[in-house]
Amino acid sequence: MEACSHLDSIRVTTLPEPIAGCEECLKIGSRWVHLRMCMSCGQIGCCDSSPNRHASRHAATADHPIARSAEPGEDWSWCYVDEVAFVVQPAE
Repeated sequence: MEACSHLDSIRVTTLPEPIAGCEECLKIGSRWVHLRMCMSCGQIGCCDSSPNRHASRHAATADHPIARSAEPGEDWSWCYVDEVAFVVQPAE
């Protein structure tokens, strides 16, 4: 089984409330499909199915490798570097 080697970069695990949308799309008046949250800094970006792919662009330019789904009912995360999905278990 493949594993993420960037778990030490996780700083933010809780989604903000409310989420207005993709931060960059809102600035330029664009649309998005699904939202992702950077787990290093908390930035909300749009997914790779969106026209601007802001979440993966942020991961590459900021060197922040992990994003989690910001969609209701979804708790999975994705490492852009290792190309592996996983769920971060909440601290007990």
